[in-house]
Amino acid sequence: MTQRNVEVETQDGVSACSLHLPDGKGPWPAVIMYPDAGGLRDTFRDMGDRLAGLGYVTLVPDFYYRLGPFEPFDMSSIFSQPAERDRLMGMVRSVTATMAARDAGAYIDYLVSLPEATGTAVSTTGYCMGGRMSLTVAGHLGAQVAAAASFHGGNLAAADDPDSPHLLAGEVSATVYVAAATDDASFPPEQSERLNQALTDAGVVHTIEQYPAAHGFAVPDNATYDPTAAERHWNALENLFGTL
Repeated sequence: MTQRNVEVETQDGVSACSLHLPDGKGPWPAVIMYPDAGGLRDTFRDMGDRLAGLGYVTLVPDFYYRLGPFEPFDMSSIFSQPAERDRLMGMVRSVTATMAARDAGAYIDYLVSLPEATGTAVSTTGYCMGGRMSLTVAGHLGAQVAAAASFHGGNLAAADDPDSPHLLAGEVSATVYVAAATDDASFPPEQSERLNQALTDAGVVHTIEQYPAAHGFAVPDNATYDPTAAERHWNALENLFGTL
């Protein structure tokens, strides 16, 4: 695989991203991989390489670019350190659904312009905060997103949130795959049921599954990383994107 540090110009500035290209001649389908709340870092560069190895041009964006450089988080201990947890949550709140959708338009324009990429639509996948972004983007950008996956994504169908992704179900053209973690307070059973109903009512082809693992299961530098669940997640991505 080839990995490049690239910059994508957005309406709000310049977003640093990690671009990952499969080996061979191409062209290949393109995917945006949204990191979890810890943002773009080495573990997601490794994940970008792995997805590229499956045959996808993969862009991993820094969605915190508006804040400028920041001290990286130790995601293996973040929730045992109150000050660091508060810093993290402040950064999470700085990225609105509108911002995410606006940025996604720029990321898609960049990807489809690459000679290594094929088609006019991309797919998305995301983790934790990025899982919510993946579905939000699919709702805002319609036919520009072919498939959208969320792994241990939180607040995907919150009843009291006007920006909840489930409210955009009627605008989704993508095939949707959601993998929920067991006993995840950020995506309890009632939200799963609400999301399923919204997607069903909108006629969206979708799958919602529960993995017997904790929130964060797919990301190697999380304290709750689960190798078995992580492998299941890679298989699910390959099946989802491979059917398009």
